[in-house]
Amino acid sequence: METYDPHKTDTDVRQANPRKMNLRVLISSLIGIVVLFAVIYLVYAMTQSGAA
Repeated sequence: METYDPHKTDTDVRQANPRKMNLRVLISSLIGIVVLFAVIYLVYAMTQSGAA
């Protein structure tokens, strides 16, 4: 993708690339899923009886 475009105004050229947010969303979603599974596992482990 070309970064130089003679048809764009100065304001258009300075705009940020919205695709850079994808990594932030991916990492936060991954952390959220890991925390969710950890909480589910802890609740499951705490509710189990001691009889084996």
